[in-house]
Amino acid sequence: MAVQSFLENLHDGAPTTSGGMEEMARESISLLAKPSLESESPQLSSSGAIFILLKSALGAGLLNFPWAFNKAGGMAPAISVELGSLIFLISGLVILGYAASISTQTTYQGVVREICGSAVGKLCEVCFILNLFMISVAFLRVMGDQLEKLCDSFSLNETLHGDSFRQPWFIDQRFTLSTLCLLVIFPLSIPRQIGFQKYTSILGTLAACYLMLVIVLKYYLQTDHAVKQERLHSASSWASMFSVVPTICFGFQCHEACVAIYCSLSDKRLSHWVVVSVMSMLFCLLIYSLTGLYGYLTFGADVAADILMSYPGNDVMVIVARLLFGISIITIYPIVLFLGRSVLQDVCLGSKQGCIQMETNEKCIRILLTTAWVVITLIIALCVPDISEVVSVIGGIGAFFIFIFPGLCLVFAMETEPFRPRTKSCLIAWGIITVFCGAFIFGQSTASAIMVLLHKL
Repeated sequence: MAVQSFLENLHDGAPTTSGGMEEMARESISLLAKPSLESESPQLSSSGAIFILLKSALGAGLLNFPWAFNKAGGMAPAISVELGSLIFLISGLVILGYAASISTQTTYQGVVREICGSAVGKLCEVCFILNLFMISVAFLRVMGDQLEKLCDSFSLNETLHGDSFRQPWFIDQRFTLSTLCLLVIFPLSIPRQIGFQKYTSILGTLAACYLMLVIVLKYYLQTDHAVKQERLHSASSWASMFSVVPTICFGFQCHEACVAIYCSLSDKRLSHWVVVSVMSMLFCLLIYSLTGLYGYLTFGADVAADILMSYPGNDVMVIVARLLFGISIITIYPIVLFLGRSVLQDVCLGSKQGCIQMETNEKCIRILLTTAWVVITLIIALCVPDISEVVSVIGGIGAFFIFIFPGLCLVFAMETEPFRPRTKSCLIAWGIITVFCGAFIFGQSTASAIMVLLHKL
């Protein structure tokens, strides 16, 4: 497959070659390894670039979109926010492609460091680690939700306790998710190389497309549309509309991978990259909008933060969707952990040491970092009630990649680029507007997360 071949050759000697980075592209993870631009590296076509960008944005965020439609106050406000955000989403992709073309770097953080300076580059690396960490939490939270429903579906030994069913301890989410992490996820995350992930690289895309079809079909198969319509009307305000922007940022986030994709294009003209960016975002808009719209139409204000949790546990089509998402997350989590661990290992092993000592230290540090990463993300995932709270944090951090860093790249690039004074002033103004919008989104989502935490305390 052309896309798989591209991703297998995208990186120069990094252990995340083969299909692993395809998973990361699909789940909004940055391409931290250095892509190869040598002549033997295959050149990417327009359709291939659109396909990979689309895969970059399709992932666990899809589960949260029907809830976001309800949170925004209905269909019209949610779609309006999506369309408004689309301008900045496309703008960010275009700016990053332009920044990559004038720099000598081929990774997102490399471009930011080259154009904006080492201080901003360090901030970019910190944001990458935080983003990867919180995405790991989101994956486990989604996995926990699906395990809970799957256990309810397959359990035949529930015991009646009072007026409700009491779950046996071995199907409790805390036990099942912890056991899954210990017996499956942790062993998959320990190895130094994770090239075996190429065999599961297509699962996430299949899961996302299948979920969208299930939600649309379920809406048309239901018989009580009139009853559902009564629950669709909810109050809308500017605050409620802006509160779903982090969800949109998380869902459409593919900007970390776009630099590597641009550098692998056979046609690197900016006008061509604009077409690729627009087409990929429009396709993504269609998939997310259909999922959010029909999920909201089906359940109204009763929709869960994870749309799959709103459906009955014994529905066969939904069970298949849960299994697809679950298997996909199990295969993606080790790659997310690997990318975050690789950055942390570089810091820990930064000083020069002997080869034998460095090899010993690398193994010990790798095991310790893997253990700490899995344990901490598991504890956080078990503490948060639903994925919406994790998505709000990830969306806030994602504002750096979609708004702030591209805006800063545009402003700094104008210091040396030979544009006309009026054109340069307009581009600088747009860069500043983009940075301020990103700062607002990050501040709003962070403040909201803190308020929720304080309210629970």
